[in-house]
Amino acid sequence: MKRTGLARAAALLLALVMMFTTLTACGDKSQDPNGGKKDTLVVALNGDPPTLDPHASSNSTSVNNLNPVYETLYRYDQNGDLQPLLAESYERIDETTWRFHLRQGVKFHNGEEMKASDVLYSFTRAAGPDGAKVSYIMGYIDPENCKVEDDYTIVIATKDPFPLLGYLPYIGAVVVSEKEFTTDIEHAKTHPVGTGPFKFVSWDKNDKCVYIRNEEYWGEKPAYENLVIRTIVEANSRVIELEAGTVDIIFEVPANDVSRLTDNPDTDVVRNLSTTFVYLGMNNSKAPFNDPNFRLAIDYAIDQNALAESVYRGIAQFTPGPVTPNMKYFDDSDVTDRYDVEKAKELLAASGYDTSKPLHLWTSENTARVNTCTVIQQMLAEIGLDIKIDVYEAGTYFDLLESGDQDFFINGWGAVGFPEPDNNIYGPYHSAQIPVNNSMFLRDDKLDEMLTKQRAMEDGPEREALVKDIQKYMRENCFCICLVNTEQVMGIRSNVKNFKRFLLTCLLIEVRELIGTQQYFATLGNSFMTGLVTFVHSSLHLTSFYCCIKTAFFFYRKEEFPCLFSDGYSQVFNIIRTGSRVNHLIKVRLFFQQQLLIARHTFREFIRNRIRFVERAHSH
Repeated sequence: MKRTGLARAAALLLALVMMFTTLTACGDKSQDPNGGKKDTLVVALNGDPPTLDPHASSNSTSVNNLNPVYETLYRYDQNGDLQPLLAESYERIDETTWRFHLRQGVKFHNGEEMKASDVLYSFTRAAGPDGAKVSYIMGYIDPENCKVEDDYTIVIATKDPFPLLGYLPYIGAVVVSEKEFTTDIEHAKTHPVGTGPFKFVSWDKNDKCVYIRNEEYWGEKPAYENLVIRTIVEANSRVIELEAGTVDIIFEVPANDVSRLTDNPDTDVVRNLSTTFVYLGMNNSKAPFNDPNFRLAIDYAIDQNALAESVYRGIAQFTPGPVTPNMKYFDDSDVTDRYDVEKAKELLAASGYDTSKPLHLWTSENTARVNTCTVIQQMLAEIGLDIKIDVYEAGTYFDLLESGDQDFFINGWGAVGFPEPDNNIYGPYHSAQIPVNNSMFLRDDKLDEMLTKQRAMEDGPEREALVKDIQKYMRENCFCICLVNTEQVMGIRSNVKNFKRFLLTCLLIEVRELIGTQQYFATLGNSFMTGLVTFVHSSLHLTSFYCCIKTAFFFYRKEEFPCLFSDGYSQVFNIIRTGSRVNHLIKVRLFFQQQLLIARHTFREFIRNRIRFVERAHSH
């Protein structure tokens, strides 16, 4: 007797569920064979670090891979306040000079004691040619006037008045071992040796970095022996592995998965208000982007509030400029977007651009940014622009941005909770930062003058007024289009206890406890219930995935959309209709997301009823 298509589909789903359940159990068991305290914390990032040289990159993947190894003189705590780390105290000598008193007895991972000479070497290297990627900050260091007073005292000088203290937690200000870099610099670039809570073990490119606990760490040691930071590019894959328990912490949770992870008893979400802004960068050095009319046409064509709602779904808001609302000196005089399609068409006509010529919009393999490109593509189609989207691996993408070949691109700038506005306006906009940080190849003498001047001013009303004038000037000229101010959203397993996410750096030593799988499930009930919960968890996810595939196939067969695909990077389901209105796109996506949520809820309630029935039967 032949089985029907539905029967075959059901059998396939059951097989997949059983396979997934088995893999989950095996994965957890391999990590925690005794069911007690786990020895390894596994963290997943969205990309591979382009380098492990702290002075050669300010990219977030490099930063997060280096944070367990390297330390700075000061760091920000969870409240955004500076706290001593490798330095115990400081005193300001004058407006360009500080004296720092270092912590004694701190050892590098090679066994050498950290001395003031290492700090001097670190700051000097960061300020020199090797620190090109961090020069917009560390380039203000004046090595000639820095000096070592003794092994634990150092004087740091800047070339001009500069908010040095606020930048000390920055990746470029980490303290490296002078011995390592002067003995074998190429080895030091790929095998970091710092003073941090973890020692570097290995780097498998495009796969993972492995670390082991520093048993001689000067501070409180981590609760776990090993740290693995994996590269998982696809956001959906990171979420799946978090739910399965093969990773403990994931970065950059997609907006559509926030509720999913919050409702899951095995996972939770940690949200931090960010000072990061996502922007549509335009190559100001080449046509048509060197024409203000064309740039403004793009700005008026983009409905930024709709974009924030459709792509980021509650974890981002429209921002008019690079200084975000939670930073010092935010200009709140004009906080509305310019969305006006007819005005955009007028400005486009005034620019004289030939709309038959396609433009290329670049982005990295980042879930939200790929989706942002898709929505922008639809919006710009409304004014007659043909936009091609080019997606690159993260490392390749940032290298290409330095080439000057880009038309326009999606990028982000800023840090979690970094309150200093200089951080968001100098690096991406000053012409001295071309091409390393200023990927827009923007050269504007007036803007350069204002940016340089505000850096040299003391905090107060005069600097505040100038920083606000800078924001107004940037928006009037539309050098780039600031789209949204984002939150950093992290997913975390419930068996990770006492986790603290610092505002700028992720000091994973703050995870004070990592409970093993069996110990965790013991809180849920007996062994029978453990297996049932695991099965339910896997079933729910695969049921949603199966519904998604079936729905996509149905609409493809009905030919209701010229182009329809499942977006493997991101959210549950993404529908792209060529030439359709964005509002329609949003409504369609919301409809299917709602249906999937209903399906998940229905299935969850069914399982809960089965659990109650089994519990009652088991109790008797």
